[in-house]
Amino acid sequence: MKLHIKNGRMIDPASGADQVQDIYIAAGKIVALGQTPADFVANQIVDASGLIVAPGLVDLSARLREPGFEYKATLESELQAAMRGGVTSLVCPPDTDPVLDESGLVEMLKQRARNHNKAHVYPLGALTVGLKGVALTEMAALTEAGCIGFSQAEATIEDTNTLQRALQYAGTFGYTVWLRPQDAYIGKGGVAHSGPLASRLGLSGVPVMAETIALHTLFELMRATGAKVHLCRISSAAGLELVRQAKRAGLPLTCDVGAHHVHLTDADIGFFDSNARLTPPLRSQRDRAAIHAALQDGTIDAICSDHTPVDDDEKLLPFAEASPGATGLELLLSLALKWAEDSCGAVSLAQALGKISHAAAQVAAIPAGSIAVGCSADLCLFDPAARWKVEAKALASQGKHTPFLGYELPGVVKATVVSGHLAFDALR
Repeated sequence: MKLHIKNGRMIDPASGADQVQDIYIAAGKIVALGQTPADFVANQIVDASGLIVAPGLVDLSARLREPGFEYKATLESELQAAMRGGVTSLVCPPDTDPVLDESGLVEMLKQRARNHNKAHVYPLGALTVGLKGVALTEMAALTEAGCIGFSQAEATIEDTNTLQRALQYAGTFGYTVWLRPQDAYIGKGGVAHSGPLASRLGLSGVPVMAETIALHTLFELMRATGAKVHLCRISSAAGLELVRQAKRAGLPLTCDVGAHHVHLTDADIGFFDSNARLTPPLRSQRDRAAIHAALQDGTIDAICSDHTPVDDDEKLLPFAEASPGATGLELLLSLALKWAEDSCGAVSLAQALGKISHAAAQVAAIPAGSIAVGCSADLCLFDPAARWKVEAKALASQGKHTPFLGYELPGVVKATVVSGHLAFDALR
């Protein structure tokens, strides 16, 4: 299959390229930029006039809900949502049922994803058996099966000795451990950011120190073990300052933030809107401002969608009883563009795209996120001038719940190319 994408404005954050340039694709790879290669005859020509051609988006946290939670979402529905959102590579946490703690389960998931011939799926293996925080998994076997790192998802490890052994093992073999910093006891059972709003609403709180205490512990263990760690969905100003200091000290560390936390605060809970029930909870305006600053100075490496589809039975409940999570795959691009738009020029379009493509690919250490000859032809074609209203009926994901319902957001994906084939095409 030979594909010619013409007249599009190509933006490649990896190289800094930003110009109208044709792209030529053959055998799943980009074979030329600009000039037509010799003997190239396209099977299909895509006219991208008026569109931006960007690297396919890379999402560092997308729950696909299979195996075990098919009533919430399926591989088919969520991979289709990824295509609608321009996401060509995604990392999925191990908190499925059964947990991704055996190589056979990982191989099955990857094979099923390949059969759909849509986004590239990169699983995280469980750090401990059953995510119970007791026995370590067979990390070598899970890596051979296709895991790119190891995670506890939302489960904590209460025994610090176990976490130390896990980091020692991972550090010895060069594996990356993906952790969301959360103390096992402080804030346990909390549903909202500890502050005046939670007090007025009578909601149990999750204090910022639940994040910072976990970070202090983790950084000491990193110094002792030399393990490489990726911090998932940092949420607070105090936590980000600790991350900034740790990076300056040379710890092998990366971190991301959920797209929801880039825009929303605890005030967006409103009158107990369960769509705003998230983990970690939405925090204060001060924390949101710190997130913006950390994105710009590089403390935060990437933005993820934190895609967590939840069904009506678990979401349409009183706030404290509702399951946390929101759909995000189809909103990732638009929320990144909105961040740039709201910055009044402080953040360029290329910078915003970089946080959800090239930088995210570097965090995951996967071959994605750039447009260059020889690279896999994973591309997102979108109209930056178009806007769309977030409605349940507009979402391909089986999960229809998001705190952005009713928002009008910038950027509409018109086509998604995965490994050289047009996996989504709304141009016709």
